[in-house]
Amino acid sequence: MTDTTCHMSVSLDGFAAGPDQARDNPLGTRGVELHGWHIGDPRATEADETANGWLMRPRGAYVMGRNMFGPVRGAWDEDWRGWWGDEPPYHAPVFVLTHHAHEPIEMAGGTTFHFVTDGFDAAYAQAREVAGDRGVDIAGGASTVQQALRAGVVDELTLDIAPTLLGSGERLFDGVDTFDFEPVEVLHSPLSTHIRYRRV
Repeated sequence: MTDTTCHMSVSLDGFAAGPDQARDNPLGTRGVELHGWHIGDPRATEADETANGWLMRPRGAYVMGRNMFGPVRGAWDEDWRGWWGDEPPYHAPVFVLTHHAHEPIEMAGGTTFHFVTDGFDAAYAQAREVAGDRGVDIAGGASTVQQALRAGVVDELTLDIAPTLLGSGERLFDGVDTFDFEPVEVLHSPLSTHIRYRRV
């Protein structure tokens, strides 16, 4: 069976995003502090470059939550096509969890966003079906990762733990009662401790 992966940046107190997320502040208050290791901080090291390779490795399909896709809430009342411009970095089908139906959005570079209204299990099954031997990635946000962990489908989980405390926001492991993983690789820099876990 081909691996399902998940790669998330978190604060020391377990938050994957800060509070008060908005269109002009998609990571929430101070949420950008979690991502300096891969968005141009000059203190980044070879360890961060290696972890970025883990993050950006091609996958056959992706599952993400609607909040990860964009800031539009409720009915689709505007032509939102994602945060990433005309050519998103996925280059594969992306299955977006939503309560509101939407026609697929085909983008440049091989990314097509498909909108799934009948829950995580349905989105994951569709992703598995099209991913082939390239596997599936659970792309976030926190709620979608929680659902994947509770469903027991994640084979490899990578956490980039930033040396910062956010105090509030979206906590990654809320509602997750067990952690059936063990660390298999650890890298660090001034910006993050990168821990790659495999399911036991």
